[in-house]
Amino acid sequence: MTTVDDSQIIGLLFERSEQAVEAMEKSYGASVRKTAGNILRDRQDAEECVNDVWLAAWNSIPPKRPEPLGAYLCRIARNLAVSKLRSETAQKRNGGFALVLDELSECIPSRIDLERELENRELLDAVHCFLSALDYDDRFLFVRRYWYADPVRDIAAAMGVRENRVSLRLFRLREKLQKQLQKEGLLV
Repeated sequence: MTTVDDSQIIGLLFERSEQAVEAMEKSYGASVRKTAGNILRDRQDAEECVNDVWLAAWNSIPPKRPEPLGAYLCRIARNLAVSKLRSETAQKRNGGFALVLDELSECIPSRIDLERELENRELLDAVHCFLSALDYDDRFLFVRRYWYADPVRDIAAAMGVRENRVSLRLFRLREKLQKQLQKEGLLV
């Protein structure tokens, strides 16, 4: 099967053609797998999550017509992976994603459950404003680290810089976010 664009894949989903799953796998399998794998850190769990993504897309399209499709599929993968992670016991909790959340805990109070609070519209809007004000590179860093849970070394390689530079920029971005949230009264 040749590569198809988003509108063709969505068309296949609306037709309920099984080729849609094959097309999603071919076009977005790697990014969906990476998103799930970054959070779950277990290949078998990540593969199960990827299959669940295809099923969730199949069940939600139609009626939805997500644009862009790749971001929609990665969002499903992230949400499913986080849900799977939540269902694990505290002893089995994945250290990689917990580390990402711990990094953010410096600028978001520990008494607040980060995942629940991010659903809070006010905080979500503040983070969105923060991201909108960043230049492309800083936004790329923040989203890759704190949304997709990419390791610092992968981000550094993608940007062609050293890991310590990425770590320093992430630290400064967290400080900047913390100051903005304090200024807006979302932090004490």
